[in-house]
Amino acid sequence: MKILFVVSRPEDWPFDIPGITAIAARNYLIDPAFGESASTRVFNLCSNYRYQSHGYYVSLLAEARGHQPLPGVEALKDLQSSELLQTVRDRLGDLASCTFAPLEQDQVELRIYFGHDASGDRRNEHLCMELFRTLSAPILHARFKRTAGFWRLMTIRAGEPGEIPEAERAVFCQSVLAYMQQQRIRSTRPASEAPLIAILHDPQREEAPSNPQALHKFCEAATMLGMKPSLITRRDAGRLAEFDALFIRDTTNVNHYTYHLSRLAAAAGLVVIDDPDAILRCTNKIYLAELLTRHHIPIPRTLVVHPDNIDRIIPTLGLPCILKQPDGAFSLGVAKVHTEEELMAKVRELLRHSELVLAQQYLPTEFDWRIAVLDNRPLFVCKYYMAPGHWQIIRHDSAQTSEGKTEALSIGEVPNEVIDIAVRAAGLIGDGFYGVDLKEVDGQCYIIEINDNPNVDAGNEDGVLGDALYREVMGVFNKRIEALRGLKS
Repeated sequence: MKILFVVSRPEDWPFDIPGITAIAARNYLIDPAFGESASTRVFNLCSNYRYQSHGYYVSLLAEARGHQPLPGVEALKDLQSSELLQTVRDRLGDLASCTFAPLEQDQVELRIYFGHDASGDRRNEHLCMELFRTLSAPILHARFKRTAGFWRLMTIRAGEPGEIPEAERAVFCQSVLAYMQQQRIRSTRPASEAPLIAILHDPQREEAPSNPQALHKFCEAATMLGMKPSLITRRDAGRLAEFDALFIRDTTNVNHYTYHLSRLAAAAGLVVIDDPDAILRCTNKIYLAELLTRHHIPIPRTLVVHPDNIDRIIPTLGLPCILKQPDGAFSLGVAKVHTEEELMAKVRELLRHSELVLAQQYLPTEFDWRIAVLDNRPLFVCKYYMAPGHWQIIRHDSAQTSEGKTEALSIGEVPNEVIDIAVRAAGLIGDGFYGVDLKEVDGQCYIIEINDNPNVDAGNEDGVLGDALYREVMGVFNKRIEALRGLKS
């Protein structure tokens, strides 16, 4: 296996560790050779992990490439959280006070390399390893202070290799090699006696994945199958442990409470649709493009744009072309540009918010196919027609939002290749509930995107299956809850 240590700049890596290759983040992100090798492990030691920075995209694309990054994108989110300190304090409990009890000084600063104390003080090893397990950052800087007789974590942040003093470089190298032998385990909570399912929604959101009638039908179907459904909102986060399953019916995003609740539910052992991994994978279009390309699933001609290759967009894609904000939803953050002047203005605007932007070939069609896939099987099919006088399904303007019509079809009415490619693409994300959008041009199918919480509106997507659609979805929850109980009995 190839081991890559990715740093912000080559000069940030002053080490020579056998079997380890250090590369700059920019090379990992834009060199296609790194996307072709699956037998790779990536360690992300970039200087900045903020959302949509180079460090963020290193872990994101590493996950898409199957490179098992450390830290992963979930861990990057934790490191940027405003609740980081309190989360870590809760996790540590009184471990810091027990560790530092013999000390006379009132303040301790720790430099932690892959869970090991840089000073070599073995009394701190348990605490350092716990901090590493909690945050998964290869390099951590933590400061503790004694207050009123108790030791309290005051600051903690991820570090970078360029900060490591020369005297500690040997310790860092030893810590790296020691980590390669470590294993991780994951646990789940015991299932409750009654199957309880929470359906998360936002009653104030207009563009929601399910209208009120559909939510009612989901509840009816759950009841029919012997489960007890509850409609919950974000204010019910503290109740998640009461349930056996969480069904998210709100628009998801990584920088959103839906992702946080999905993670909480998954960590508590609930059946979750959609799970946090699916949210991560589906809500970033650059990840999807990398993943689909790697698995040879056709997509429109695509270019991942950064400040140094803007001049390649027109030669590669032509005009008009499509520019996409990596984490847009409901047709927002997607622009069609017709001229070079328009292109330059729009791409620079998007690059102000993200280190990378997606540019794609424009493929005009009368409608997009939507194949809903649940539990690795096609559930329903719709044609989503373009909004009147517009090139997208949803048209946003200052006056109002308009949508094209939705036409539900039976699976048997749809070409086999459309179904097959959709199921294959969804399988790369997981076994949850996905809406695969694709275009069919001259007999060729192109995946446009994969949505982790596809629309199910009463009167639209249920046009063929009717109430059976809702029973199918709830049936999968019921089956998975029973499977978890069987494992625990």
